Amino acid sequence: MLRPAVILALLSSVITAPAVAGPPWISIELPANPFDQTTRGAFLVVHAYHHGTAITASMTGTATGIVKGQRRTIQLTLEKTSRPGVYALKNQWGSEGRWVLVLSADQSGGEGKDAAEAMVEIADGQVTGIKVPTRQEREWTIPRKVTTAEIEAALAVAPRN
Repeated sequence: MLRPAVILALLSSVITAPAVAGPPWISIELPANPFDQTTRGAFLVVHAYHHGTAITASMTGTATGIVKGQRRTIQLTLEKTSRPGVYALKNQWGSEGRWVLVLSADQSGGEGKDAAEAMVEIADGQVTGIKVPTRQEREWTIPRKVTTAEIEAALAVAPRN
């Protein structure tokens, strides 16, 4: 027979356990706040959410670019900030050429099974576009992974004059 304290502890753990159904969401903040010491000097800031709540996620990124006709790929490092679910990204790719950053917030422990991705397009050091690819699932807008075709199309766009 379960004692009342055990029952209360079990109920408490069920009631207070956070719901993790559904994927995370990712958003980009630009420019970074220069008055926050943990985002000062960042090129942009990435936010990770589960529904409306900021979450700590496995945050990864890749920069794919073309500089002076040469293709380059760089693994990006994002730094945790003073706020939960907020990560600072410093420029690790330089100011020349055309770049596509793919940033991923993963709540499945880095396995990539439950992730949201954002694609940031950059030309000559300036952001020219930000997209979070999605798909519809019933009444929900669900994030999906950035495709290779989307990256290639963004890199192929002629520079603006």
